[in-house]
Amino acid sequence: MILIRQRFPSRAAASRERGSVFWTNLALAGLMVLMSFTLGFVNTVLIYFPILLISSAAGVWLFYVQHQFEGAYWEQGENWDYVAAALQGSSFYNLPRVLQWFSGNIGFHHIHHLSPRIPNYHLERCHKNSTLFSQVKRVTLFSSLKSFAFRLWDEEGQRLVSYRFLKKSLKEKLRDGHDT
Repeated sequence: MILIRQRFPSRAAASRERGSVFWTNLALAGLMVLMSFTLGFVNTVLIYFPILLISSAAGVWLFYVQHQFEGAYWEQGENWDYVAAALQGSSFYNLPRVLQWFSGNIGFHHIHHLSPRIPNYHLERCHKNSTLFSQVKRVTLFSSLKSFAFRLWDEEGQRLVSYRFLKKSLKEKLRDGHDT
């Protein structure tokens, strides 16, 4: 995603976005060439790719946690609501200050869903200045570990559940004689 897909603008991209992608690619290529001349190509690869893999894994985790939490809103088709999806379908990931800074305020992702044009350095102030955001589910670094369990959407219960919950539920239904 980061290594290849983000290096090419979409066909519908405006010229400003195309220019931004071009200059970013040029800067990355220049950095790689400079590092290769300074450190050697093999050393550059040995430094760059672990950083790329770790940062990509962190990015996937941050995105996952913000959308897979207890009480998350999921809806389909005509029942889907833009504001509900923004405020209840993404969490406020309340990270320690240093991680908040390193992640570019990603914990305020719910605001991004309402207004993606707000720059990351204004997100915290926006969150604090509006009572609207008090209803957003707060997830901490520790409580986010629960997200590992959430794998399935329970249509009946309208909630995210684990495989363990599904297994237990199926056993109960079979025991009670319900069709599955």
